[in-house]
Amino acid sequence: MRLLVIRTSAMGDVALTTPVLKAMREAYPEVEMILLTREAFNPFFRSIKGISLLYPDFKGRHKSLPGLFKLFRDISSEGKIDYVIDLHDVLRSKILRTIFRLSGVKVAVIDKGKGDKRAVIKGRIKTKLKHSVERYCDVFAEAGFPVTPGRGPWIIPSLEDDAESALMTLAPGVLNIGVAPYAKHKLKVWPEENMARLLEMISAKHKTRFWFFAGSEEKGRLMYLQSRVKDSVIVAGNFSLDEELAIMSKLDIMIAMDSSNMHMAALVGTKTISIWGGTDPITGFGAWDQPEEHFIGIPHDELDCRPCTIFGKGECRRGDHACMVWLTPEMVFEKFENLRI
Repeated sequence: MRLLVIRTSAMGDVALTTPVLKAMREAYPEVEMILLTREAFNPFFRSIKGISLLYPDFKGRHKSLPGLFKLFRDISSEGKIDYVIDLHDVLRSKILRTIFRLSGVKVAVIDKGKGDKRAVIKGRIKTKLKHSVERYCDVFAEAGFPVTPGRGPWIIPSLEDDAESALMTLAPGVLNIGVAPYAKHKLKVWPEENMARLLEMISAKHKTRFWFFAGSEEKGRLMYLQSRVKDSVIVAGNFSLDEELAIMSKLDIMIAMDSSNMHMAALVGTKTISIWGGTDPITGFGAWDQPEEHFIGIPHDELDCRPCTIFGKGECRRGDHACMVWLTPEMVFEKFENLRI
């Protein structure tokens, strides 16, 4: 039995496949899995034995509709596919799975729960929806492979030379705290001044070393935070993804926005405190297997416009970004002190 599993983006969503793929390998070792994803995400899967990774060239050979037919032929040339597991359900994956279906291959597709998510945004319901990991499990169950993710960590990074050098500075007696202060969309970002003040408060009370994570393009912005807090290291742009994961795995705690860094920290087994504004973990995108008390945001009954977006896109309808502005450094610091124990 050979399964083609499709999930090519975004980074956090690809990382969230790891609990399910690891459970699949453990429950069905005889099943061969080919994961179609981007080469940049290879470090997520190195510790999951028995998965073949296939990297599409969407800018070259596999570009546009003719390219997807070439991708179908490239995949099929390696051996017969018995089932396509589409964990993405975007235009490319829809076309590719349709080509496979027309060739006689069975297909199972993720139900993203768009209707329920719209109901949350419109305020009709405020109940917790299925997590993305649970939705991934549902697709495998539909294909005849029910799985239950085990305990983490689900991503086990390999230690490269630079990461080992960095980890040598994770000294005993120091509270090593990861900080991921940014996200792709501004409705998910806490004001920098608030973050700087929070880190100053933590540093004043604890012997601390801060490790700053972000996209490489945000390295310059991190210098502001570094100028405000002593004993801090900018990880972004200075290490490979595998090395970043290795550093994350040794932290005492991570403080993050709703972002891929939040997901990665939780998946390597690090306690993760996440700060939420326009988005909300009830829509199914919270850090996997983290207690609900690790999610920090203004309660819905105090600010009923939360959440106003699923992914963080758009503008604040109130015009004042109250969901983040009302969340003071003092409130987050008190939460941090309670959860750190």
